[in-house]
Amino acid sequence: MVVGTIIGASIFVQPSEITSAVPWIPGLLAAWAVAGLLTIAGALICAELASAYPQTGGVYVFLSETLSPAVGFLWAWAMFWSMHSGIIAAIAVIFARYAGYFVPLSETGLRAVAIGVILILSAINYVGVKQGSRLQAAFTFGKLLAIAVMILVGFSFGSRLPHFVAAAAPPDVLRHFPRAVAAGLFAFGGWHMVTYVAGETVEARRTIPLALMIGTAIVTVCYVALNVVYLYVLPLGAVMSSTRVAADAADAVLGSGGGAVMSALVVFSTFGALSGIVLLGPRVYFSMAGDNRALAWLGAVHPRFCTPHRAIVVQALWASVLVATGTYRALFTRVVYTEWIFFALMAVGLFAARRRPDYNPRYRVPGYPMVPALFAAVSGTIAVHQLVSNPSEALIGLLVVGIGLPAYYLGGRRDRAAEDEEGRTT
Repeated sequence: MVVGTIIGASIFVQPSEITSAVPWIPGLLAAWAVAGLLTIAGALICAELASAYPQTGGVYVFLSETLSPAVGFLWAWAMFWSMHSGIIAAIAVIFARYAGYFVPLSETGLRAVAIGVILILSAINYVGVKQGSRLQAAFTFGKLLAIAVMILVGFSFGSRLPHFVAAAAPPDVLRHFPRAVAAGLFAFGGWHMVTYVAGETVEARRTIPLALMIGTAIVTVCYVALNVVYLYVLPLGAVMSSTRVAADAADAVLGSGGGAVMSALVVFSTFGALSGIVLLGPRVYFSMAGDNRALAWLGAVHPRFCTPHRAIVVQALWASVLVATGTYRALFTRVVYTEWIFFALMAVGLFAARRRPDYNPRYRVPGYPMVPALFAAVSGTIAVHQLVSNPSEALIGLLVVGIGLPAYYLGGRRDRAAEDEEGRTT
C-alpha cells in the first residue's frame, strides 16, 4: 500500500518542475534524495505514533490523541471535502486521459471513464478489505516490475552518448533548492495513508512501522533511479521542458512506439494508486464518525462484508461529483497545501505525547528530537511559502478547512466510554 499509493503518475509525467528549479544534475538528484529522506522522516514519525495508537484512522487518530479531537476532525474534514476526494478525482482523470491514448474520448467520455473507474474500485473495496488489498498488491508488484524494466532498458539500450555533462552549479542553486525539494515532496504524497487501516492490520504495532520504513525507502530508490535514467537518455534541457518526461525517454530508447508503452504504464500505475487511495480514505471517515454524534451513521459496518460501506459510498459519490463538475481542480489546489500544516502539527503532537507518563509506543523515532523537529520545520515552511506566494488561494483554502470547526462543535462529540457502559448496563 505504501509503495502503490505513492507511485502514481507524477514521477512519469512531470519531474520538469524540479529540474527547472535546479538545472544542475547533482543538485536535482540531491533534491530528490532530500525529499525522499524527509518523507522517510515523516514516515518514522507516523511509525512511532501508529505503534502507540494502532486504531483505524491514522493521522486523524494521532492528531486527536496527541493534540485535540478538534484538530483531528479538521484533518478528516479537509480530507473528505478536498484533499483525499480531490486526489481521487485528479488521479481518475489522469487515468482517463491516458486511456484515451488507446481509445479516443470526448470530454464527456473522459469524465465518464474517470467516474467509472472510481465506482468500480469503490465496489471492489465495498465487498471486502482483502479484495481491495489483493488488487493493490498485484498492481504494486506490476508497477515495480515495470519501473525495474524501464531502468534496465534505459541503461542497456539508451543513448550511446550519455548526457551526463560536467557543468558548474548555477549561481542561485541554493536559493531555488528548497522549491525543488518541496516539489519532490509532493511527488512522494500518500506515504502516510497506510496508517488509516491500522485497525484492520495484523500486528499493527509492528507491521505499520515496517511498512512505512521499507515502503518509503523503496520509493526513494525508484524515484532517484528513474531520474538518473531520464538524464542518461535525454539532455538536461529536454528533461526541464518536458511535461511527459517518461514518455519522451521511452520514445528516445524505443522509437515512436515508446509513447504507447509509457501511456500503458501510466494507466496501470494510476489504476494501482487509485485502488489504494479509494480503499484507505473511508477508514478515516469511519473513525471520525465514531467520535461525532451527527456523523454516527457514517460509521456503519456492513454486516456481511465487514467494511465501512456507507463511508465508501459517500466518498465515491463526492469524488464523482468533483470529476463531473471539474471543481476538484480549484478545491485541490486551494487546500492541498494545508496538508503540510497538519503534518507539522503531527510532529508537534509527537513531542506532546512523549511528555505523557502513560505513552508507551512499541517503536520510537531514531534521532529524536532532531528528526521530528526538522520535519515540523520543513512542513511549516512549505505551508508558509504557499501562503506568501499565493495568499488569496491559500486563504480560501484555510477558510474551507476552518468551516469544519463549527461543524465539529455543532455535531457534538460522542463519549464512547459512556455509551459502552450504557450498553453493558442495558
